[in-house]
Amino acid sequence: MRITHDPETGHLSARPRGPVARETMQIVVTGGTGFIGRPLCASLCQDGHRVTLLTRRIEAQWPCGSTVTAVEWNGRETGAWEHCLDGADAVINLAGAPIADGRWNDARKQLLIESRVLSTRLLVEALSRCSSKPRMLINASGIGYYGASDDRVLDEGAARGQGFLADLCLAWEAEALRAAEFGIRVVMLRTGMVLEQDGGALLKMLLPFRFFAGGPIMPGTQWVSWIHRHDHIGLIKWVLATPSVSGPLNAVAPEAVTMNRFCDALGRVLHRPSWLPVPGFALRVALGELGTLMTTGQRVRPTKALSGGYVFQYPKLEPALRAILVKEQGGCRKESIPLSP
Repeated sequence: MRITHDPETGHLSARPRGPVARETMQIVVTGGTGFIGRPLCASLCQDGHRVTLLTRRIEAQWPCGSTVTAVEWNGRETGAWEHCLDGADAVINLAGAPIADGRWNDARKQLLIESRVLSTRLLVEALSRCSSKPRMLINASGIGYYGASDDRVLDEGAARGQGFLADLCLAWEAEALRAAEFGIRVVMLRTGMVLEQDGGALLKMLLPFRFFAGGPIMPGTQWVSWIHRHDHIGLIKWVLATPSVSGPLNAVAPEAVTMNRFCDALGRVLHRPSWLPVPGFALRVALGELGTLMTTGQRVRPTKALSGGYVFQYPKLEPALRAILVKEQGGCRKESIPLSP
């Protein structure tokens, strides 16, 4: 066992030792300024790795200061950024416009496609031209690959579903898999709802609970496959250190729950009722096809991670929510609810 300190929650925990990337690696990251990418870069730097960030926001300040090298790219054009791929050990591609930040009209769908499929194609084409190619490409994807599902448990071998997100994930993963043709190990992270209080879906859910108006999105029986951000970052680092892992990898916690159970647990943690359901038809009217995404779900299991030996720090929902939302202050426990999304 070892005692670890989580810089995101401030908690100390004892956990079994697992594989870690012991060597110092040169890692190139795209999408490193976002909800997952920024703390990932900080964690990689804390582990002693050298991180190069491909970003549109070249002027931004990074949490680990000068240990991150920022290189400008726009995800659409070749350029000097390609040189940083040559000789790198790994590439982590998290680039992509947020899925749920706007109604899915034709223009929004095109942005979601271009920011994922076309940027990944550009990246893989650049990798093909490297004289000293990276050993691995870890590419983002989503559990939307499986489409809307019933109570069936879905592992990495489940078939692709139907709908815009399923088609998007298929095209996205296909571009990443082209890197395997020239000897690069490719892992596609099919990610569920990532939980932390400074972004993502959880931040949007907290505000109504703060005003005692929280409740499930109807019908409430749809499955929510989630993961604490700490474990999402942990899975990426585990992949870096585990050469046997390749192909799709479900980045979700072992305990999927229904929307009703999710909101009940959130209410208990916040000492707020979960009583005011959000009608599904209202979401569909307001958000169109995106509203359907919120009223359906998938019951996904991280079979590869579990069988490969990854140890989840937060396998259960309620302890994960407490770690995020309940802070220790002067020996007292205090719920932390952000005032606005």
